[in-house]
Amino acid sequence: MPKVASTRRPQSKPKLGQHFLASEDYAARVVDALGDVSQRTVLEIGPGRGILTSLLAKRARRLIAVELDRVLAAQLRLKFGMARNVEVIEGDVLAIDFDSLFGPKPGLSQPGIELKPQPVKVVGNLPYYITSDILLRLFKFSKYFDSLVIMVQREVADRIAAKPGGRDYGMLSATAQLYARVENLFTLPPGAFVPPPKVHSTVLRLTIDPQREKLGVAGDGFIDFLRLSFGQKRKTLWNNLKLKYDGLELKRALAEAEVKPTVRAETLSLEKSAAIFRALRPTQAES
Repeated sequence: MPKVASTRRPQSKPKLGQHFLASEDYAARVVDALGDVSQRTVLEIGPGRGILTSLLAKRARRLIAVELDRVLAAQLRLKFGMARNVEVIEGDVLAIDFDSLFGPKPGLSQPGIELKPQPVKVVGNLPYYITSDILLRLFKFSKYFDSLVIMVQREVADRIAAKPGGRDYGMLSATAQLYARVENLFTLPPGAFVPPPKVHSTVLRLTIDPQREKLGVAGDGFIDFLRLSFGQKRKTLWNNLKLKYDGLELKRALAEAEVKPTVRAETLSLEKSAAIFRALRPTQAES
């Protein structure tokens, strides 16, 4: 079993955001959204009381369930102890070493032959307060994943799927769409969970489809650039970027990308943001 760094948070339920899916009908719809997993590995984030786990255990070739709550993890191990295709990891998904979990195993590779394991499918009811952190972590290791079917707060789902120009478009939108194609599948009422949250939840499917090479911004620098661009939403793009870039250099780059200094980051498509980034750091964009 992989070692997980200790980043345990307080175990109070409000802190963990524990609202357990209780509807069998909605659970079946969530699992169906993964498609055929009979020959696939599925990573389940936050299985809780195991309503999705029970369905996935019958369908998936291999199921890895990551649960932070110690009591729930113990209960899941007891419940699925006889299921040879189910592995329960007690730990924080933000600390999981995905390279060790899904990367090539020492001793299995042969000279001149590169083993590429089949990408993993991800499913989970993500805690409201760390949805962004979990997504950014998964995107960082996107080479291991095929698609993500996630339940998130409806307002967060709107932000993830937002298009440039709308008030919901921001850093989370840009990052998600840099790594994946986003589909809004359906919305769940509070009554589908126990205890019922005060908000609706939405199920999204994110099909991994990285755009960085296509946009000419391979490397980590573009994420930092987006973070700077969206740093203060009320400020213009110019005012945000001038915190790092020289005025003359910035003026030249914006002119080259045909972007007015007075616009705000939320009005720009990924293509336009990438054009500015390449103009500012042409060598860094290819690093």
